[in-house]
Amino acid sequence: MHSDIHHLLHTYRAAELRREAAEFSPARPGLRHRMGWTMVALGLRLAQTGPAPARTARTA
Repeated sequence: MHSDIHHLLHTYRAAELRREAAEFSPARPGLRHRMGWTMVALGLRLAQTGPAPARTARTA
């Protein structure tokens, strides 16, 4: 495929995608969806800050 034809097709497709994106309006997430993501965020925070080790390893 010649580069000028490829560029022209790319330009048309990009314009089509921009037009579709402008028409799209995402639905507002429901309570169940927001609550689920809140629980995921909380779980990730808890997993990162685990309990401190009871003992530290000693080297000889």
